Amino acid sequence: MNPVGQPLQQRALSKRLIISGIIGLILFIMFQISPSLLSSPTGEDTTVISKAEARDQAILFAEHKLNYTEAPNDQWNVLYETDSSFYGYMSREKLVEDYTKKKLDQKYPFDVFRATLTPSADQEPQIIVDLNMYTGEIVAFSKAAKVASEEGAGIASVGAKEDKGADLTLAQKENLARPWLQEWEVNPAKLQIESNTGSHGLVYTDSTVQVGESLLHYYFDFSGEQVSSFNAGFTAPAWHTSYVQGQTSLAEKLTLFGYGIPTLILGILALVYSILRREHTSFKRGVFLSSAYFVIMMISTYNMLPESTGEGLEAQITSVIMFIIYALYSLLMSSLLYFSLVGGNGLWRKEGGMNPWPRAKEPGYGQYVLDSIRAGYMWAFVLLGVQTVMFIILSFTLHNWSTTDATQSPYNMRYAWLLPIVAWLAGLSEEAIYRFFGIPMLKKVFRNTFVACLITTLVWAFGHTLYPIYPISSRPIELTVIGLLFSYIFLRYGFIAVMFSHVVFDSILMGATLIFMKESVNVGAGIFAIIMPFIVAYIVYRFNPPQKTKPVEPSSLI
Repeated sequence: MNPVGQPLQQRALSKRLIISGIIGLILFIMFQISPSLLSSPTGEDTTVISKAEARDQAILFAEHKLNYTEAPNDQWNVLYETDSSFYGYMSREKLVEDYTKKKLDQKYPFDVFRATLTPSADQEPQIIVDLNMYTGEIVAFSKAAKVASEEGAGIASVGAKEDKGADLTLAQKENLARPWLQEWEVNPAKLQIESNTGSHGLVYTDSTVQVGESLLHYYFDFSGEQVSSFNAGFTAPAWHTSYVQGQTSLAEKLTLFGYGIPTLILGILALVYSILRREHTSFKRGVFLSSAYFVIMMISTYNMLPESTGEGLEAQITSVIMFIIYALYSLLMSSLLYFSLVGGNGLWRKEGGMNPWPRAKEPGYGQYVLDSIRAGYMWAFVLLGVQTVMFIILSFTLHNWSTTDATQSPYNMRYAWLLPIVAWLAGLSEEAIYRFFGIPMLKKVFRNTFVACLITTLVWAFGHTLYPIYPISSRPIELTVIGLLFSYIFLRYGFIAVMFSHVVFDSILMGATLIFMKESVNVGAGIFAIIMPFIVAYIVYRFNPPQKTKPVEPSSLI
């Protein structure tokens, strides 16, 4: 970092850093990219159908099989759903590859597009159709009352189960279920009827098809003298479900007490020190970045809202209320970012006389930003390699595993290609709060730079425990190592460089996600997301060329 008042000059890239970056990128491609490219050992097409195709297929099925007649004012939406419990079990027991090789994922997929058709007439039932998101084949349906599906209930729980066929005899249920089994090319003679049907009206078991400890089941529900719901698939063992529930509970506690409360305290301290150090900082600093952050966060929030048609008054009111709540939350986070920038700037200039966040008017600013993005890319490559090595170590020591999560999937975004904007939110806010402000703040308390870096890193790491990666301890361990490296980058190269390294790091991961989606728009967006940080830095450089910079007095740099 540059002392206050000195001409700006970023550290040159050393040969060691360049070589480390190349090695890191190679490791990342070998162990994280290549396995994903080879994830379809059967050679099947893994291109996902569009949501419009899923809707059309669902309507066609509902019209031919469920007596549905589409009306112009009917409501519909299509969401990505996943049985994270069963997939997590397979991931944990290393069964996913075998499941795919046997092509069980085609007829009994754990990932589906769920199309919900809601007729405008109140007396009409809601129809839910699950489709294989790669082939468009129908894999489940429900014709039931208009209800919201439970989060985490899995694909086997489709729609409501108000009528389980209590007035029907077993023989009547079998007669109603038989045509649907034949429709799915299943021989009822090879199935066994379960005596304990749980929340379903009728359950068959096929003991000849087994995945780990899980047997294949066919689930039916009834309404009057009709089948109202049919679904086939596997469920995770009870011991696995119990384990995940315990881990999730632990993650919630770590998020609240390890991340939420400490971050709130840092926010209050940032406000206090913005006032206490007002002679050494400027309240104009951070206005642009925090405003840009607010706009990006609102765009990201809108992008996460489900897309549907024919929304009624109640749905519109709910959307407005949710939008207001998200806007207030975005405003709170933008304020936290703003005061972290103002307060951190005052702390560094008062306590250390250092200049980790130069202003645009300082001599050499444009070249400094350009050099910072170069360092940012190199360090991002190093971090990708370190993350890869951490994954390998944790897989052998903690036997960590991950599962799917529909709430974090780009398939549930209005525009998946907007996913990488989240990288800018994380890179800007997290580096400002936990590095730019957090490190000097805690250094005042503990009088030790490493301790300050460690504490802020742990707070940041605990904020990532709700990701579907188990055991829960594996993510904080991985991110503690990465967070300490971010702290090192910040102390050695300054705020702009560490912000860029964080943005590039996340942009590569998110860009790769879009590229794997294979749709041309998403592939292009993924590639653009990876090079966008350099474009931004180059634009800053062009607007601040060396010949236009003028020496300024140190007093004007606050």
